[in-house]
Amino acid sequence: MTGTVFSIERCSLHDGPGLRTTVFLKGCPLKCRWCHNPESLSFEPELYFFAEKCTSCGICVASCPSVMKLENTYSTRLDLGSPENCTVCGKCASSCPNSAIEIKGQIKTAQDVIAEVLKDARYYKSSGGGMTISGGEPLAQLDFTLELLRLAKENNIHTCIETSGHGAKAKLLAIVPYVDLFLFDFKESDDTNHKKFTGVSRELIAQNLQALNDADAKIILRCPIIPTCNERAEHFSAIAKVANELRNIIEVNIMPYHPMGAPKAARIGREYEMPEIPFPTDEQIDEWVNAVARETEKMVRLG
Repeated sequence: MTGTVFSIERCSLHDGPGLRTTVFLKGCPLKCRWCHNPESLSFEPELYFFAEKCTSCGICVASCPSVMKLENTYSTRLDLGSPENCTVCGKCASSCPNSAIEIKGQIKTAQDVIAEVLKDARYYKSSGGGMTISGGEPLAQLDFTLELLRLAKENNIHTCIETSGHGAKAKLLAIVPYVDLFLFDFKESDDTNHKKFTGVSRELIAQNLQALNDADAKIILRCPIIPTCNERAEHFSAIAKVANELRNIIEVNIMPYHPMGAPKAARIGREYEMPEIPFPTDEQIDEWVNAVARETEKMVRLG
């Protein structure tokens, strides 16, 4: 069983309880304007270029059979070459003396991934941590996700899934027996805005959240708050209302916007669609947390 993985991050503290290893899968059906992992959107491996490391030595060009051309910037290097002929063979990345090029997206077996996860098994036990599968969207690689979860449970590893909730209900329910905690995104409460900011309706997502609750899955509702998009009183009230109505939502996390997606998008030659927005202040973040906490008895905290 194989899947496409773009990163495995050990010692993570922000993707579920305790110390965790987070497995990031490629491919996502949403196109969130504020996406902080734009390298996860495509299902295919991609070149990832660090312009600040490049010295224009030309070694990558010499190693590439058909695509690369030596120009001043990454974008012209791709545009003036033959990007449609690029096979993402990795020769440019392996030849670069400055590690200025990486390949985001590797085909890995489930056994290889679990072997990496098990390296920190003793720390999971002492911290209450485990493995989190994120993305991208884990439901988009269902068979691989299911195999990773099955192997994790065989090894008594606590499991989390970070999901947008956008996928067939049958897929979501198939993984419930193997998931200890769902980190479920609640991006926008208004459907028109949801389509505008993510590219998809929230109807299926809302249905799947209800289905998880009905299946007695434990859920943390993760709510990215984006100035100019969903920073409004009505949305905060909607978050609290959902938390109040669904008994298996055990906690609400407020996830403040950060612009780390912008430089990542540039590294894969993708346009970042968000306007330039500064980091929210501590005062803003406190207001967001308190706005939700005032209307629900569920735990609300900074994610």
